[in-house]
Amino acid sequence: MRLILGVIVGIGLTVGGAYMHDSPLPAASNQRLVNWDVAGQLSGWAVDRVREEWHRLTAK
Repeated sequence: MRLILGVIVGIGLTVGGAYMHDSPLPAASNQRLVNWDVAGQLSGWAVDRVREEWHRLTAK
């Protein structure tokens, strides 16, 4: 349980740190760590995929 909690906290700290680094920079800056538009699209795709699999597994 501690391992899972540690992984979740680590992911949160990593994403939060990258967001805090990128937030004061202008949108057109080349020094950004993350392309947040692409990250949003990928996370949306992942959520849709998980939702589809959940519906497939729970269908009777």
